[in-house]
Amino acid sequence: MNGIRTKHKWTPYVWLLPSIVLIAVFVVFPILIVFRLSFSEISKAGVVGGFVGLDNYKEAVNLPAFKTVMINTLWWVLSVVGISTVLGFIIAMALNQKFRGRKIARSVLVLPWATSLVIQASVWNYIIKYEYGSLNNVLLNTGVITQAVNWRSSFQIEFIWECTVGIFVTIPFVTFCVLAGLQSIDNELYEAAIVDGAGFWQKLRLITLPLVKPALTVSTVLNIIYVFNSFPIIYTMTKGAPANKTDTMITYLYMLSFYDRRKGPATALSVIGFLILCVCAGLYMRFVMRGEESA
Repeated sequence: MNGIRTKHKWTPYVWLLPSIVLIAVFVVFPILIVFRLSFSEISKAGVVGGFVGLDNYKEAVNLPAFKTVMINTLWWVLSVVGISTVLGFIIAMALNQKFRGRKIARSVLVLPWATSLVIQASVWNYIIKYEYGSLNNVLLNTGVITQAVNWRSSFQIEFIWECTVGIFVTIPFVTFCVLAGLQSIDNELYEAAIVDGAGFWQKLRLITLPLVKPALTVSTVLNIIYVFNSFPIIYTMTKGAPANKTDTMITYLYMLSFYDRRKGPATALSVIGFLILCVCAGLYMRFVMRGEESA
C-alpha cells in the first residue's frame, strides 16, 4: 500500500519532468549565461574575458543615449499597452453582441495580429511616405488637404507613428483575450441585473469588469512583456534614427551590440531590461491579487 502511495506521489513530477527539462535548457540556462556575460569582459570579436564586476553596467548607464532610450521605452510600453487595452476592451464588448457579419468582423480583426510585424511596419512606412504615400494620396484626392504633408517631419512624430503601429497590431490580442472572458459570463447574471433595474454602467462595473479581470490580467502581463521586447516595428520604421531618438531598449542594445560592437554594455542592458520586466510583472500581479483578496 505504501509503495502505491509513493508511486502516485511521484507520478505528477514524472509527467512534468520533460517540461521542466525544456524550460531549464531553453530558458533558465540562457538567462544564467547572460547574467555571467554581463559581469565579464567581452571583446568586439565576442571573446569572453575575465570578471569585471559592475563595469559593464556602469558603462551602459553612462551612455549618452541611455536616458533618452529609457524614457522612450517607458512611453512606448505605457502608450501601446494602455491604449490597446482600452480600445481592445471596447471592441471586444462590441464583438460580443449579436449582429449580422460578426464572424467576418472577428476574422478581419485577427489579420493585423497574424501578419508579420515586419510586413506591418513596411506597409505603414509606405502609407506615411511624403512623396507617394497612400495617406497623402487619399487626403489629396478627397480634398481634405491641398498639398502633401510630411508626416515624418520630426523624431517626435516618427515615434508617435511607431506607437500607433504598435497599438494597431496589439489591439487584436487584447480583444480576443477579453472576448474569451466575456463569453464565459453567464447571461443570467445580466438578466438578473436588468430585473433589479441596473443600467449599462452598473452592469459593466459590477458584473463585466470583475469577471473579465482574469483575462485582462493575462493580456496585460503578456502585453507588457511582448511590447517591451518588441523589435521589428521600430527597427523597420526608423532603426532608432536620428541619433537613437526613436530607439527603445531592445533596438538600442541590438545596435549597440551588432553595430557598435560594444557587447559588454549591451549584455548589461539586456539584464537591466529583464529585471525591469520581472519587477513590473510582479508588481502588477501583486496589485491584482491584492485587489481580489480585498474583494
